[in-house]
Amino acid sequence: MQSTTRNRAIVGTLVGLGILGGATGLTVAQADPVQQQAPQRPPAAVLQQPVLSIDAATKAAQAALDAAEAKGQRVTVSIVDRAGNERVRLTGDGAGPQSGESAKRKAFTAVAWGRATSELGKQATGDGATLRDIPGTLFLGGGVPVTAGSPIAGIGVAGAPSGDLDEEFARAGLQAIQAELR
Repeated sequence: MQSTTRNRAIVGTLVGLGILGGATGLTVAQADPVQQQAPQRPPAAVLQQPVLSIDAATKAAQAALDAAEAKGQRVTVSIVDRAGNERVRLTGDGAGPQSGESAKRKAFTAVAWGRATSELGKQATGDGATLRDIPGTLFLGGGVPVTAGSPIAGIGVAGAPSGDLDEEFARAGLQAIQAELR
């Protein structure tokens, strides 16, 4: 008698779960994690863009800072994504307080136009409106783009006595991750 009662309880529980599953629309096939891992294409109106990983951004920033420190320079390094959002900032010991914002703006300028800020600065001259008038940009040497088919990030360095040195250090950061971008 006891086993009959237990069997009825088990059967009742299973039936109840089946009804609950049917009511919620959850089936065994839907709960299967293997089926849920199938890649889905985004809707036609959704674009997917490459993003520099945080590991690569950190590696680039550290390489740029190391290059500056090897030459006795006190700088800040900023890595920004395509939208100008700062992903990594490393401020070296003794770097000036203005260097953080300057590095970020150089990185943004480089990724926005896909060219080194030293090149862009040559075009931002003359009377009237120029590229310099765009908020958040800085056309001093020291910003380089990170590209993977198209610009995906920018590396900006600020704080050395010249934009040439800042750019040298930014390029050292880019060189540290260049092989990973192919």
